[in-house]
Amino acid sequence: MSNDEIFAAAYREHYWAVSRYVARRLDGRTGEVEEVVAEVFTVAWRRRADLPAVPLPWLYGVARNCLANAVRGYGRRRRLLDRVGNDDTAHRRHVVDSPGSERPGAWVHEALARLSPADQEVLRLTAWEELGVDEVAVVLGCGKRAAAMRLHRARHRLRAEIDRLRPPAAEALPEEHRHG
Repeated sequence: MSNDEIFAAAYREHYWAVSRYVARRLDGRTGEVEEVVAEVFTVAWRRRADLPAVPLPWLYGVARNCLANAVRGYGRRRRLLDRVGNDDTAHRRHVVDSPGSERPGAWVHEALARLSPADQEVLRLTAWEELGVDEVAVVLGCGKRAAAMRLHRARHRLRAEIDRLRPPAAEALPEEHRHG
């Protein structure tokens, strides 16, 4: 098979997996997701001779780099808009949610958000993308042992954040159910 055919097969087989990977990290912002995914496959096309036999972890690694570039670019634009005063997100910050509007398990997402970006990524690769340690190592560009250690440490830090944020079981129950 030629490099072009290998690329075409990888594109057909993995386009939606890469799209989901990017969408979860950009919280589903459709226009931005499409831009980043297009950039991922543009890079993959340029480097089609480098595509490995199992391309998905490699594509996730490319997506990770493209996301980092995109987020830096979005940050620069957001700071510019903040200075100009036309940022929609700045106006939305003043909206207050009603009591009890918190989604179930929101504290788990909050615990994840409190972790470093590196810890978040290794946890997402295993939970969301369902990658094994070998594949995580490819995405992160490190050895298997380093990937396993990063995952272990990230899980430990997530558990600590969850324990810190999770409401105690007795407080989570309504008063009439506490005493049985």
